[in-house]
Amino acid sequence: WEHYLSCDGSPDPTVLQEINTFMSLWREEQNEDVQLVMEKGEQVLNLIEKLQFLLLDTPPSEITEKETDQYQESILALQNLLHQKYNEATEHLLKVTNMYEDPETGNMQAVIKDKNVTFCIWANLKKEVRFKSHVFIEAQHGFDLPKALAVSGVAVRVLHTRYDHVSPSTVSFKGSSTSPADTNETEEETEKSEILDVPSQGIWLVFLCSVAEDPLMHEERREKEEAVTDENVVDLQQFLVVGGVYHLDALRLPPQVKQLQEWSLVELRAGGLEAQPYPPAEAAEATHPPVQITLRLSDHVVYFGDPVVARWDPAGKQWRTDGISSVRHETQERSVTFEMSAFYTTALLQDAHLNMPYHAWELQPAATDEALLVGDQCLLSSVLVGEKDALSHITGKWMSPVDLQAVLKKAGVNIFPEEYSHNYVPVKKKVSPKGSGLLLFIPPSSPLRNIRLEELLEHLKAGSDKDWSLYMFNGQKAQKLRITETSEAFSEELEEDSEFHSTLYHLLKDLASTEAIAKVETAGFLFVDTVYQLLLATRVLAYS
Repeated sequence: WEHYLSCDGSPDPTVLQEINTFMSLWREEQNEDVQLVMEKGEQVLNLIEKLQFLLLDTPPSEITEKETDQYQESILALQNLLHQKYNEATEHLLKVTNMYEDPETGNMQAVIKDKNVTFCIWANLKKEVRFKSHVFIEAQHGFDLPKALAVSGVAVRVLHTRYDHVSPSTVSFKGSSTSPADTNETEEETEKSEILDVPSQGIWLVFLCSVAEDPLMHEERREKEEAVTDENVVDLQQFLVVGGVYHLDALRLPPQVKQLQEWSLVELRAGGLEAQPYPPAEAAEATHPPVQITLRLSDHVVYFGDPVVARWDPAGKQWRTDGISSVRHETQERSVTFEMSAFYTTALLQDAHLNMPYHAWELQPAATDEALLVGDQCLLSSVLVGEKDALSHITGKWMSPVDLQAVLKKAGVNIFPEEYSHNYVPVKKKVSPKGSGLLLFIPPSSPLRNIRLEELLEHLKAGSDKDWSLYMFNGQKAQKLRITETSEAFSEELEEDSEFHSTLYHLLKDLASTEAIAKVETAGFLFVDTVYQLLLATRVLAYS
């Protein structure tokens, strides 16, 4: 419906005929200008994002296996076509190097960028060793070439895509979608923010718990897990690509355009853009000096430590760290410098679980420096790194929980465990993925046992300073504990005259005030679903 109302001429990505027609028409276009490819690329990224959102947000019962396969195939086809168009634009640009000649060096260099892509190209026209190093001033990316390349007709391309269309999509679709928050806020969105920017009221339950998992279930899952035996292969269950992908290429200069009076003549060769092999294939066994690369880190990404620099292995379809050496992360300059034995597609990765386990968490009505959850959308209030307010490009902007999850992971802030995250986070006796229903209600027949509910507070409005009460639920009964929040040690001793309840749901109903129950019963379903999605995504019950 939203696509229909937009009426922007873009195809419906869920309709195979429309998406195929769109790709066929673009494939046949001969206009190879880089900026036009970027403009078209933004439309392509939006189509990919819509398909990824459907795959993430549609309940399994509402999407068929055929539709899932179709969407995944369309995503892959759009990604490949977009990269093909950048290659065609690169080849075209390298045929007209005189348009971008650097007056100081006589070589060709250009930087073209938008919010999704930074395109840097350098052509070695003079072939002088003294010009073997270059820094693209507008992007702050740079390189230092070995002598063999510095005296040859070679071009160097640094194509930085802030999206990741390289990592296997089977790992996760969540990290590769473009952010709706990257777009400028419309007047309608501004108006919505003003309307929704009101402290929320309602009953909030703040609690921590642990669940002992069925040993047989744990053993069965462990047997299915595939261990990464090659230490040079990056485990994409443990590490996350942050900041996009850097396509670093050495290219052969194609025949240049020649002017003959009013005519422009150029030799056409089959095969398109050609890579310049390094080291040379005929001398593969000899020792060759490495290529040094410096990359300026994105301001829209938070790196909590030294990133892992990895290269893409297209044959094995995996990120690897061999072939990369002498990595230096300059925190103040926000750059990383490294050496590589050949030209590779590279990425910077960081531990996906460095923010886990959670040491403390709380869900309550809006207050200073806390996220506000209202209706079917949510916003990020702030992210402080030291004394600096980071991620200003996405803070204070309304988006769905799924979109918030995507932009935070893309920006290096991952607080969303996956089904395999228990292998990388030191937590004990925590709830399995199938136990996530604990967030709402646990039926008496639930196989989950040994649940400890530690803190609970009725929170009718912002600014409450009431004391927390502690309760325990073991799957069969729920009762109030004698210990308080300030007790030195945990004890299962019950409070005197503590009433017995068969389920957590009945305990809460009997415990809450009439006013609180009324607020719960009148809560909007979109609001309830938003809170549910965020709790389900962060799984604070299991990873605290």
